[in-house]
Amino acid sequence: MDSTDAITVVDAPVVCRISPTVDLLFSRWTTPILWTLHRSGRLRFGELERRLGTITPKVLTERLRQLERDGLVRRQYFPEVPPRVEYEITDLGESLSPVFAALADWTDDHLPAVEQARSAYNGPLPR
Repeated sequence: MDSTDAITVVDAPVVCRISPTVDLLFSRWTTPILWTLHRSGRLRFGELERRLGTITPKVLTERLRQLERDGLVRRQYFPEVPPRVEYEITDLGESLSPVFAALADWTDDHLPAVEQARSAYNGPLPR
């Protein structure tokens, strides 16, 4: 077999270089957490949990740890009685603001068309 017959293997990140960012930002609850901290500023765990609504404490803890590990969220511990912990978005997290703004605009402009396409695809409800 000469070099023209070789199968080319393409590295996945080369095919879609935004994949790592999509994986980072769009795992369940990550975007709502970042959006809430971006809009609300520094929040205590319980307040963040209330603003998010249906998230469980376990999942919120996991996501906050991941976001802290990735440098998008800062955790600040206050050694008081009772202990206080606050979370805020970092400068790196804030750098995503244009991405969130673009997604919000896209949602406003196109989500109705997506919902219409879904309805058309699903067809009328059976009787």
